[in-house]
Amino acid sequence: MNLKLRVWRQPNAKADGKLVEYDVQDVSPDMSFLEMLDVLNERLTQKGDAPIAFDSDCREGICGTCGAMVNGVAHGPLAATTLCQLHMRYFKDGDAITIEPFRAKAFPVIRDLVVDRTAFDRIIASGGFVSVRAGSAPEANSVAVPKPDSDRAMDAAACIGCGACVAACPNASAMLFTAAKISHLSLLPQGQAERHRRAAGMVRQMDKEGFGGCTNIGECTSACPKEISQDFISRMNREFVVSTVCSGD
Repeated sequence: MNLKLRVWRQPNAKADGKLVEYDVQDVSPDMSFLEMLDVLNERLTQKGDAPIAFDSDCREGICGTCGAMVNGVAHGPLAATTLCQLHMRYFKDGDAITIEPFRAKAFPVIRDLVVDRTAFDRIIASGGFVSVRAGSAPEANSVAVPKPDSDRAMDAAACIGCGACVAACPNASAMLFTAAKISHLSLLPQGQAERHRRAAGMVRQMDKEGFGGCTNIGECTSACPKEISQDFISRMNREFVVSTVCSGD
């Protein structure tokens, strides 16, 4: 396959960026999208040019590290797929592909396709954990959890924190990410002790980071590689209202 790429190049956070065109030849359809970028970077390095900076780690769709806009779509055109799982066989010979970083005020560009997603870390640090002493791991059946609740908790816990929901949302909202992190703990017994404090802290930190509000457009769920449901946003809103009532705020 021969492709024409238009890649966002930006040397640092303070510099202006621009789209730069590259012709990439002899791309195997069995390559992943990131492997294709690896090949391009090898060729750029051989010519003495700076390679394209992009995030990656496990390359198995688990870590949530990779992420870019491919022809205006977070993670590319294939549903329920991370960028590292997207293979070149889903494109055609001669295709023109535009690759840009995730765009959001709370995700400032660091270099090229790399953005700063530490805002998510700060949201988690504000309450997305269980701090009570739980001791060693209990036997699996010793804590009674209704099957519907455990299933829903697992659905929410599937969120890998990649940020595609933010990049896809016209408002750059982090509601789906925050809702998933709040919900998977609030549905389980271990998360009950800090339930109300967690919801209040994480929602307020989300707002503090500069993410936009949710207007129920649904782009977040469509772009999510783990297909996290919008229903969790409703659950988060209820958790937050209850938390403010309980705290008297």
